[in-house]
Amino acid sequence: MSPSENASTSSSPDTHSGSPPPSVASPAVVVLHPRDQVAIAVRALVAGQTVLVDGRTVPVTEAIAAGHKLAIRPIALGEPVFKYGQPIGKATAEIGAGRHVHSHNLGDDHEPLRHVAATFPPDSPTPLRRTFQGYLRPDGRVGTRNYVCLVSTVNCSATVCRLVAARFDAERMRRWPNVDGVFAATHTTGCALAYGSLKHQMLGRTLTGYSRHPNVGASLMVGLGCEQTTAAYLAEAHQVVPITTTDDRPLLRAGATPVMTMQQMGGTRATIAKAEKWVETLLDQADQATRTTVDASRLTLALECGGSDGYSGITANPAVGIVADRIVACGGKAVLSETTELYGAEHLLVERSRNVEVADRLLERIEWWKGHVAMYGGTIDNNPSIGNKAGGLTTITEKSLGAVSKSGSTALEAVYHYAEPIDRPGLGVMDSPGFDPASITGKVAGGANLVLFTTGRGSCYGCKPVPSIKIASNTALFERMREDMDLNAGEIAEGRSVAEVGDEFFEFALRVASGERTASEMLGIGDNEFVPWTVGPTL
Repeated sequence: MSPSENASTSSSPDTHSGSPPPSVASPAVVVLHPRDQVAIAVRALVAGQTVLVDGRTVPVTEAIAAGHKLAIRPIALGEPVFKYGQPIGKATAEIGAGRHVHSHNLGDDHEPLRHVAATFPPDSPTPLRRTFQGYLRPDGRVGTRNYVCLVSTVNCSATVCRLVAARFDAERMRRWPNVDGVFAATHTTGCALAYGSLKHQMLGRTLTGYSRHPNVGASLMVGLGCEQTTAAYLAEAHQVVPITTTDDRPLLRAGATPVMTMQQMGGTRATIAKAEKWVETLLDQADQATRTTVDASRLTLALECGGSDGYSGITANPAVGIVADRIVACGGKAVLSETTELYGAEHLLVERSRNVEVADRLLERIEWWKGHVAMYGGTIDNNPSIGNKAGGLTTITEKSLGAVSKSGSTALEAVYHYAEPIDRPGLGVMDSPGFDPASITGKVAGGANLVLFTTGRGSCYGCKPVPSIKIASNTALFERMREDMDLNAGEIAEGRSVAEVGDEFFEFALRVASGERTASEMLGIGDNEFVPWTVGPTL
C-alpha cells in the first residue's frame, strides 16, 4: 500500500521553535492492514508532532527513524503485534500509542506448522506473451549473457583459474565481440570431505550447474588431480561429460566440458599456459553464438533481498512480486530462497502450494533448519541482522513477511534442494541460507538466468555469469548510492502504486535479459560472489 492509499498525515518538525510543530497534509506513516497496531514511518518522526491515522490523531512521543514502527494504539504486555495483518511477535512490555515499537519491546513468537491437510492454490494467471533477445543453446535453454567459465574443482586450483581469467582483459576480449568475458568460479573446498556425502553432492551440483549454465557458452574445469570432486565423480554423479586430455588445443565434443589437472599438466605455470590456449579455443566456440528473439517463458528469475529495511516489505519486495507474477504468466520460472528468512511467513507459501506434497516439502526444510542451527547452539530466529534492525526490522517474522512478498501471488509449484535444476514452470522455493552470495549461487547453479535483488541498506552485489538488477527500497538510498542501484522502489512510498512500479521493473528486466547492462556489470562486480553452500564436516 502506498501512503496515498492511507489517510495518514504528519507534521514537519520545526527546529527553530520551542512549540510543537504544526500538522501538515503530507504522508509520513503507512498502515498496511486494518488489523495492524503499528504504522511504518516513511520519514523520520520527532517527539511532539502528530500523525493522523484513519481520522484519528496519534501523538508521537519519541523520535522514530524512517522505516521504523510507530504504535498507533496501546499494546498490552504479551499481546500479539500485527503488521501486514499478520502477527510479527509479542509485546515484551506495555507499549503506549505514539511509542517506538522495536527490539526493546517486541520479541519473536513464531511456531511453524509441521503438516497441513489441504492447500488452496490460486488460479493460474492470465497468460502473457512477451519476448526478449537471448542466446539459444543447442539443448534448448536460453542465456541472457554469454560467458566462458573457468571452474576450479578444488581450492588448490583456484589461483590458476583466477590467473588464467585475468589474462583475458577487456582489450584482449575485443577479439571475441559476442562473448561477455571470462570469469573464474573458485571456492575454498573440494577436498577434506566424505566421498558421496551431502557436502560432496551439494558442491558437485553447484560446480556442474555453473559449468553448463545457459549463460555460459563454454567452460573449462581445472583441478589439482587428487581431490574428491574428480572428473570421474562429476561424470558419474552429475552427468557431466568431461574431456581429459593433455592436448594444447583439444577437439571439443558438443556438450562436453574439458577438465585438466595441474598434476597431469606439469604444475602451476604449465597449467596456466595450457589453460590459456584452451580458453582461446573455448572463446572461439562461444563467439559463434548471437542473440535471437526468444519467448519470455525461457526466463528463470532469482528473487533475492539483502540488507533489508523497514521499506523493503512495502516497496521493493512487492514490486518484485509483480515481476515474478509477470514472468510466471509468460510461462517462465521465479525462484525464492533463503529458507531462514521464510521462517515466520512460511504459512503463506504453504497455503498457496500446488498440493500437500509441495507444502510438506517446504515445512520439512523449515524443521531441518531448526535442527541444524540447534546443533551449534543457535535458533532460527536469531535473524534479523544489525543492519536490518537499524533499518527498522525487529523480528525474523516481520522480516520474512516482507521478504515473501517477492514471490508475488501465484501458486507454489516446487521446492528444490540447494543447486538442484529448476525444472518446473511457475513459482518455486530453493532451500538456502540467508547469506546472499550463497543463496544466489545456488539459484544460478539451478539455472536462474536473471537476478532481481532488493536492498534497503545498500548491499552491493554482482553475479557473473548472470546480470543482477539492484533495486533500492527507498529514494534516499537510491540517490546516495546511485551508481550501484538500477531501480528505485522508493517511489511507492511517495505515492506511486506497486502495480505501476512493478510493471516498469518487468519491462526493465526484459531489456536487461536482452543485453542492457546493469549497474553492477558496469562497475565490474561479480568475480568474488561465487559462494557454494555445503553442509557437513571438513575432515
